[in-house]
Amino acid sequence: MSELYNFFLDSYSSYSHLDIVLEFLAFSFGIISVIYAKKENILVYPTGIICTVITVYILFKAQYLGDMMMNVYYSIMSIYGWWNWSRKDKDKYLIKISRFSKNDLGLTIFLFVLTICITYSVYLFSLNEIGIPNYIDVFTSGLFFTAMWLMANKKLESWIFWIIADIITVPLYAYRGLGMLSLQYIIFTILAIQGYLEWKKSLNK
Repeated sequence: MSELYNFFLDSYSSYSHLDIVLEFLAFSFGIISVIYAKKENILVYPTGIICTVITVYILFKAQYLGDMMMNVYYSIMSIYGWWNWSRKDKDKYLIKISRFSKNDLGLTIFLFVLTICITYSVYLFSLNEIGIPNYIDVFTSGLFFTAMWLMANKKLESWIFWIIADIITVPLYAYRGLGMLSLQYIIFTILAIQGYLEWKKSLNK
């Protein structure tokens, strides 16, 4: 039990009180945002923006540039998603939950590959040596970017991208000694599975 306690909290012994508060806020708003997402509630976006803006600062200080870029994109895409989800025609929302179609394939692949290339370029020009965790980070960035785009358009399959990326991110953050973020992504994985099931149930009504 003490080893588990040390894993999650020992790394924060050198943190300032401000950084601990900020990480707790990012942790809380991140979970709240995913809960709103699985309920198809538009508050997913304002709560998500609070989380991602704080996380950008935290990751910049830690020099995890791929993750930082991912959260910058989250912030921008959250604004788009907020607008897209709120669009109405005669008091009816235009964007509804739907399945991934062949028409979505080309843009989805493009976004995934583009994200990987950009994230890799950032690491290439900012680090002397790119390690295995960085390559994993590049890959998960592609998954997360794509998931965010699909969610902004209410595609059921967005949750599959979230689930895969969350599962990969858990050991990645654990390896980096970021126990609290690792725990957060365990919770994200559970919520993403629930979100997929809830959206699928709603789609089949």
